[in-house]
Amino acid sequence: MIAWLTRDSLAFPPADEAPPDGPLAVGGDLSAARLLRAYQAGIFPWYNEPPILWWSPDPRMVLLPHELRINRSLAKAMRKRAFDITFDTAFPAVIRACAAPRANADGTWITSDITAAYEDLFRRGHAHSVEAWQDGVLVGGLYGVTVGGAFFGESMFSTVSYASKIAFAQLVFRLRENGFSLIDCQVASDHMAALGARNISRHTFLQYLRVAVDQAIPAGRWETASETLP
Repeated sequence: MIAWLTRDSLAFPPADEAPPDGPLAVGGDLSAARLLRAYQAGIFPWYNEPPILWWSPDPRMVLLPHELRINRSLAKAMRKRAFDITFDTAFPAVIRACAAPRANADGTWITSDITAAYEDLFRRGHAHSVEAWQDGVLVGGLYGVTVGGAFFGESMFSTVSYASKIAFAQLVFRLRENGFSLIDCQVASDHMAALGARNISRHTFLQYLRVAVDQAIPAGRWETASETLP
């Protein structure tokens, strides 16, 4: 049975009570406190129009940072150094680019309310963006949320081949350097599987998550390193 959330309580039902492919809860709001509570519990919002739907799918796609897979074509593209990669320098532009209409999709789940909520998380140091620039133009990137040593990927975009993949690889290198142990990719996709992500059971995911969110990695704005390649 789907739980209905109210604005006066941040409590969620246990994530493992969610159906494998349906929402766990409906309603509530997108306040920073509620979003962080949700991510800590393995729950995330995903909906096209109100009310807000909260999910914890089973299985769950994850990437452990040390399992990043870089195939020959991606490695070749990275060696060309065709992109300047930055962190947290253009979060509003990245999330709006992720929300833009796409040829293979009908509409977007990144609504104006979602955009405002995640920009608030960014100002609080809990949301981050990675940007790929070419000749001063933003051509790819991604954004997500961090809690402890977990990174929760939300969306990525690319207008030039390999831009988003290289941005993601640079993200993983940074997460490794800073001790992160888990990247949540939420639902299965061939794009992420090609980079080493895999499906695990929700039960296993929640075990990984409990360890990751307890890591003492502080929130805060990420600085752009002068060199992020390994």
